[in-house]
Amino acid sequence: LTIRKFSREVLSPEDLVEMGTFTCELAEYFRACVESRKNIIISGGTSSGKTTLLNALSCFIPSHERLITIEDAAELKLHQPHVISLESRPPNLEGKGEVTTRDLVRNSLRMRPDRIIVGEVRGAECLDMLQAMNTGHEGSLSTAHANSAEDLMPRLETMALMSNLTLSPEAVRRQIASALDLVVHMSRTQEGRRRVAGVKKMVGLQNGVIELQTPPELDGCLSTTPP
Repeated sequence: LTIRKFSREVLSPEDLVEMGTFTCELAEYFRACVESRKNIIISGGTSSGKTTLLNALSCFIPSHERLITIEDAAELKLHQPHVISLESRPPNLEGKGEVTTRDLVRNSLRMRPDRIIVGEVRGAECLDMLQAMNTGHEGSLSTAHANSAEDLMPRLETMALMSNLTLSPEAVRRQIASALDLVVHMSRTQEGRRRVAGVKKMVGLQNGVIELQTPPELDGCLSTTPP
């Protein structure tokens, strides 16, 4: 039996700055990226603070936008007035009635969303999420498990190829390079502190390899001091 207990209070970006998760300069950079509708994915290990950061970034989304959240288990708490929360469902004892995350991503495209927020991509729904980002749903957000921002790229490629479509790896890489704008990597220190370990922006596809780089305007903005 696993029990996950979430705080009733959603941590704001200001709270995370006070806790040392990221700096004030980085908070303003995140605000600018969200308001300008950049597609952002948050990577990190288990219990590194990915969902907490995703909740915090959602505070920067304008209140007039229509949002759709897609999760395996409802964890996100958005305060905008136009939020539709979708949750996947496992099959019953007879093996029927399953609703997968991929089903929800596909159906969300018919619900006129301004942004799609996928709690976590872990399978074939990755391809549908990338296609949504490439077809007029800018500003979408998601999280995924990875050891670093660079390691996330081949992991996304593998998950997209799990869709059982006849896609070449190069075609999937082109989808990733054109869909994503920013990758934020979270880490958990040995002392238990969660912090932003790196921010990478998409450069593009260079000689068949996805290139990422740290935005030059963030030089010196990633270091945090313990609270």
